[in-house]
Amino acid sequence: PRLLSQFFFADERVTRVVAEINGLDAELDPQQYLVLLNQLHLSQAHLLAVLERIMEECIPTQRHSRDYLVKFPEELLVDNLGNHMLFAAECLLAGTFLEMEEADGAQLRPQARNLLCSLELVRTVLREQSLSQPSSYPEPVRTVLIQFDRLFAEFELSYVSSLVAVKSPEEIYRQQEIIVLFCETVERALHLGYLTQEMIDGYEPLLMFTIPRLAIISGLLIYPEGPLSLERSPEEMSRVFSPFYNLLKKIRDLLWVLSAEELCLLERSLCTAE
Repeated sequence: PRLLSQFFFADERVTRVVAEINGLDAELDPQQYLVLLNQLHLSQAHLLAVLERIMEECIPTQRHSRDYLVKFPEELLVDNLGNHMLFAAECLLAGTFLEMEEADGAQLRPQARNLLCSLELVRTVLREQSLSQPSSYPEPVRTVLIQFDRLFAEFELSYVSSLVAVKSPEEIYRQQEIIVLFCETVERALHLGYLTQEMIDGYEPLLMFTIPRLAIISGLLIYPEGPLSLERSPEEMSRVFSPFYNLLKKIRDLLWVLSAEELCLLERSLCTAE
């Protein structure tokens, strides 16, 4: 159950797979080479997972901030992002610039080198510690973990920023405005009887359509100064809604001519129509 013992065996597995890859002629046995590469990917992912748990146990209050993750596109926030970063660093150090321009890759190589050197130091220190005192984390262990955590975060932010357009603080704020709009929409819908708490607690699938529809009406009529404010230019709106700027204006113009009873009837129909 001790994390350092788990790390020892995870590290042993990575070392063994790397040795098998180095001793194999990929041209003579390409299928076995691909099998070993997959094993390396899985074993490295397991090693990083154990290392993450060790850092949470050893340096929980000294972890480098990961607040920058909110800037990343949602499709990048996957469980194996850390393993992808490690693979990217290895490719950069080998001179292979995957997914990016050569100039950007060359600029990132020093960071990749520092990260991989730090990982090797962490592996060495934790292996030694697991063989001597697997239940404690002395100061030298803490020091190398803090350094590795910082270098990993810095490389992750730099690498992703070189590939995709990370969200600006303004875009993050706009997304937070949308979250608030949806929360207020749900509260209003519960108050008016459009939705029930049981539907929300039971994750009623229809809510995936109902809440956004009601949120558009709320954003245009009830909270006109919020994220759907058409007083802003399309460039000032969230990218979720800016492509539909002209359509939203037409919807708002139609909503303005409805009476209170007609608006209520419309909202109730949006809660049932598929």
